[in-house]
Amino acid sequence: MNIFVLGTGRCGTTTFIRACEHLDNFTAGHETLSQMCGEDRFAYPGRHIEADNRLSWFLGQLALRYDGRDVLYVHLRRDPEAVVSSFLKRWDSTYRASIMRSYAHGLLQRASDWPERERALVCRSYVDTVTANIEEFLRHRDSTTMWLEEADWAFPGFLDRIGAVGDLEAARAEWRVQHNASV
Repeated sequence: MNIFVLGTGRCGTTTFIRACEHLDNFTAGHETLSQMCGEDRFAYPGRHIEADNRLSWFLGQLALRYDGRDVLYVHLRRDPEAVVSSFLKRWDSTYRASIMRSYAHGLLQRASDWPERERALVCRSYVDTVTANIEEFLRHRDSTTMWLEEADWAFPGFLDRIGAVGDLEAARAEWRVQHNASV
């Protein structure tokens, strides 16, 4: 079984994977193949849990490779305004491959800087677009939605669903640690 954790980013994917690293019957990784291209971009091993917000832009390719296989998709969600706020805090990041920079200047094709008053609108557009892409993709696929704000009680249900084995208490404890927090 492969498990793909899809989300906007800034929604708890790092914490999700940190929790899954305590499992013995699955490997887990965060954006492990994000620098790859072509077939290598989707060469995840079996019994692997992968979280990568950029997969929302490769859903057709993911379907071509994984439909018909034993796959579970997790749509990890967070209050949309909290996601927007988190992206706004990172707006001026110098990280060249920033997903918000890619969306704001590449997909929306704006070469000049966005005025500060319009940045929240761009972040909301990103969140709405990615969420719609994921929801449409998952409409007829085996999936579950988990909200970050409900992870304390929802994550154990996920562990039960996949038959997780390992240090399950340590896995649940990861949700009490704030990983990859915005500055």
